[in-house]
Amino acid sequence: MSVINIPEILLPENADMPLWAVNACDQFTSDLEYWQNLEKLVGKAPSTLNLIFPEIYLKDRPKERITRINETMCEYLDGGIFKTVKDGFIFVERTTDESGTRRGIVLSIDLECYSFEKGAKIPVRSTEATILERIPPRVEIRKNAPLELPHAMLLYNDSEGIVQKSLKLGETLYDFDLNMGGGHVRGTYINNAPEVIKAFNSLGGASDFLFAVGDGNHSLATAKTCWELLKKNLSGEEIKTHPARFALCEAVNIYDEALNFEPIHRLVKCADPEKFADGLNLSCVNNSETLCLKSDNPNTEAKLVIGGKAVKIAFDNDIPQGIRKLDEYICGFLQQNGGEVDYIHGEAELTAFTEEGGVGVILPPIKKDDFFELIKKGGNLPRKTFSMGEGNEKRYYIEAKLIVRR
Repeated sequence: MSVINIPEILLPENADMPLWAVNACDQFTSDLEYWQNLEKLVGKAPSTLNLIFPEIYLKDRPKERITRINETMCEYLDGGIFKTVKDGFIFVERTTDESGTRRGIVLSIDLECYSFEKGAKIPVRSTEATILERIPPRVEIRKNAPLELPHAMLLYNDSEGIVQKSLKLGETLYDFDLNMGGGHVRGTYINNAPEVIKAFNSLGGASDFLFAVGDGNHSLATAKTCWELLKKNLSGEEIKTHPARFALCEAVNIYDEALNFEPIHRLVKCADPEKFADGLNLSCVNNSETLCLKSDNPNTEAKLVIGGKAVKIAFDNDIPQGIRKLDEYICGFLQQNGGEVDYIHGEAELTAFTEEGGVGVILPPIKKDDFFELIKKGGNLPRKTFSMGEGNEKRYYIEAKLIVRR
């Protein structure tokens, strides 16, 4: 069983590419104006916007939207919108002003080699806890769709750059500016897919830990769930080659210089920030936890922010474990005192929010060198532990792949 599959990739034949490609469906979920402006920009042009379900609309006529998405997929397939790229992968170079150029490889993985269960010893692993309630509505979107479009990003552990050195590049398949401030993207055909697979396998091997899901965990979990349901009705031979068994993804080296690996901070909106701070201190002392307030020489530091002012706090050297303990305290505090928690990208943004009330916890980053070992050791990381870039830097939909037989 090979973890990596060489897919038949579908690309638009003559589409206006800046209108074709759109941002991941799980971005800007509180920014209706973003999606409305995108809809105006795209108009009636062929676009992946017509093939996805932006999550901001999940409660807005979902059945009607899903039906229309599936109909449009068939229209595009039957109407000659797509051309097929065979026998190779695509080398993607994504450039933004914020981060520079991130490099990845579009390929497909065998879903038999992936699990989103915590602690699974399998080549493709989830990095954070999967919220099971989020899967059923996504299954409804995918189960009758003839196509998938990837926004899942896989991380691989290649400090020596072995995989990228193995690439033999061919023709440029696309090269254009992305809409809505997404920067620039270029895709180049990779001629030597079998050699690239060998390079990947030299990192983790087909039976070890090769890929960690960086972005799109719930999308990949949905693909896995749909495959498990589908294969119950397939013969042994059909299971071996059915297109739904293989999921299209982009694989990115965790050591890519443009891959920003940032913590996601906690903002606790409550009426009494000092009570939160005092209770955190007392809770940690009583339970002999490493997480505590106002330590002078912690090995790992976080920051507690009230009214725009930060104070250092010691933090567990096992950062995921420290986040679990912090999240448990936050949950208990909110149950007793009311309020809510939000997850904030960026220290400056969090600090500004605390000037309006509430209390923030600025978390320490997980080092890239430690990431794969942490997953091996503890399974899934706590929810909202890290982020890879800002919303406009997330993967745009460009490529597609059949997941039904036609």
